[in-house]
Amino acid sequence: MAAIGKIRSWGPVLATVIGLALFAFIAEEMFRSCEATSNERRQQVGEVLGKKISVQDFQSLVDEYQDVIKMTQGRDNLSEEELNQVKDQVWQQFVNNTIMEKEAAKLGLTVTDEELQNVLKAGTNPMLTQTPFVNQETGRFDVTQLTKFLADYKKAQQTPEVAEQYQRIYNYWKFIEKQLRDNLLGQKYQTLLAQCLFSNPVSAKMAFAGQNEENDIQLAAIPYSTIKDDEVQVTEADLKAMYDSKKEMFKQYIESRDIKYVDFKVVPSATDRTELMKSMNDAKTQLESGMAAAEVVRKAQSALPYQGFAVSRNSLPTDIAAQIDSMQVGQVSKVFETRFDNTLNVVKYIAKVQQPDSVEYRQIQVGGETAEDAHKRADSIYNALKAGADFEALAKKYGQTAEKQWLTSQMYERMTTPDADTKEYITSLTTLGVNELKNLALTQGNMILQVTDRKHMVDKFDVAVVKHTIDFSKETYSQAYNNFSQYVSENKTLEELEKNAAKFGYSVQEHKDLYNSEHTVAGLRSTRDAMKWIFDAKAGEVSPLYECGNNDHLLVIALTKVHPEGYRDLADVEDMVKPEVIRDKKFEKAAAKLAGVKSIADAQAKGAVVDSVRQITFAAPAFIQAAGASEPVLSGAVASMKAGQFTAAPIKGNGAAYVFQVLAKKEREGAKFDAKQQMTQLQQRALQAAGRFMNELYFKANVKDNRYLFF
Repeated sequence: MAAIGKIRSWGPVLATVIGLALFAFIAEEMFRSCEATSNERRQQVGEVLGKKISVQDFQSLVDEYQDVIKMTQGRDNLSEEELNQVKDQVWQQFVNNTIMEKEAAKLGLTVTDEELQNVLKAGTNPMLTQTPFVNQETGRFDVTQLTKFLADYKKAQQTPEVAEQYQRIYNYWKFIEKQLRDNLLGQKYQTLLAQCLFSNPVSAKMAFAGQNEENDIQLAAIPYSTIKDDEVQVTEADLKAMYDSKKEMFKQYIESRDIKYVDFKVVPSATDRTELMKSMNDAKTQLESGMAAAEVVRKAQSALPYQGFAVSRNSLPTDIAAQIDSMQVGQVSKVFETRFDNTLNVVKYIAKVQQPDSVEYRQIQVGGETAEDAHKRADSIYNALKAGADFEALAKKYGQTAEKQWLTSQMYERMTTPDADTKEYITSLTTLGVNELKNLALTQGNMILQVTDRKHMVDKFDVAVVKHTIDFSKETYSQAYNNFSQYVSENKTLEELEKNAAKFGYSVQEHKDLYNSEHTVAGLRSTRDAMKWIFDAKAGEVSPLYECGNNDHLLVIALTKVHPEGYRDLADVEDMVKPEVIRDKKFEKAAAKLAGVKSIADAQAKGAVVDSVRQITFAAPAFIQAAGASEPVLSGAVASMKAGQFTAAPIKGNGAAYVFQVLAKKEREGAKFDAKQQMTQLQQRALQAAGRFMNELYFKANVKDNRYLFF
């Protein structure tokens, strides 16, 4: 019993211990749950109407879009700016399609396979003309070509050699098909929306009158510009009242942030320029000495490799093309600077020739067990052709078609570092005469070439160019980095950054309303880490030092303010509100001067500017020269009055207070009312306004855009 009593005496302690253990267990699970939720959010590019898209899924869509562009444009890669555009388009499509799918589902709208087939059979959709399945004679989409391709695609899966090529085209078609479905669904929704918009004869008549009833008036105005700003007093209560009256104008649907930053661009020092000039002068001397142009260009690490064949003028950089205009064949230029691409250049003008812009040719590829065997076989074919043998018949004998094809200047003139075989191949085709043959010996075998046609003879130029960017050295960058690093480490607050910037030779700049959908900070490349910091930081914090741009910029940022979703503070929009208050105050003063006037003469006696304004219509705002402002309210007031009437009270315009008398009202000459035509115009305007429906749906879709975390 004593033991039981002792245990009972420890009851409150045990209960406390057990309670703490349970709390720790629950807290640990809660922490894990929150951490998992946070990690999940960190892997999501965004969310629309509760539908989330992961990094992997978004990247797959971007890759798909990239592949389409590369295929349709014959590109190997995209620039950073182009890739950013692709990411924006993919995101916008995801947002729009998600919104449209939900709206369509509410209404029971779908796109059936039969509807898609009808579009394919019609072949008139503009997207279809971008596919490979276009009849070359008619220029129209041919559904039979698509059907044949899809059948061939299934067969091609059994042949790995051709499966990859078929797969690329198939992927492209599936992309087009998906786009077609999305577009058709959007068109259905818009068509349904359009059926809700009507006009009527009464509205048509009023609209016609607004466009064609012209009014002549005599006007008296007291422009606000005649009243000095310091003659009116603006109180906080005035600002608050104006803010409240226009509050909906200041609603913000997406968070933005204000920053101040210091961006320092590292530039070459005088020593760097001197060293580069010495290297360029060495290259100039070597070109003048007759050293092989390709070798000089390679050793100088020129940005433009020497191609070894003549090219047309428009394929040369503009500064190089301009330089050879003033040179003679065989001449080497002096070293010159091109500012727009920040380079030093030297040019050797080797030759000028006339060559065809386009060459039609055919060929027979000749191989063998060894290179020597290939050469012997090629000699035999070449001699047979020289003796009059049929080119196509010989080609078929060796399993080839000898199909004629065209080589244009654009196909080869911008090649980078072509090998010796390629140079010889291009030179042969561009210099052979029509029907002339050549037995071309290449590394891997021989090629029998015959040119069958040549078109558009143009001047071409063989030039060797040493073009070198004026870069900074490692020492220069290191010095710049150390100075900037010292500045950042010694100034931990925005106040200190601003106070000491000039002492270090820097300046503080400002960017207001930065959104997380932007791809760069301060217009600089490679600033994703900086963007992530900005949208994770708190107002008043200063960032670490960032190396960005093309590895030539140093950046530090201070976050000055966060503008959350919702209404902007009065302080944020005071520069918009205050002019409105001042205008109202000036109107009160001007209206007081015009109070009680019964005629234009009375108004003029009180200092008003008098003018005649003709052909005012309700549909078009009147521009008043004396006030220097467009005045929609004046157009409305004039249209509501009868001929001979004088305004009962001063009218508040954008640029002045007005009184006026209507002199005459008449219908525009030649105007004829057509109710049907006018109703159609009104309906079209309504449709244009309704075309902004996607914006309204977007604001209600609870869109979360986290792309800045990943891209």
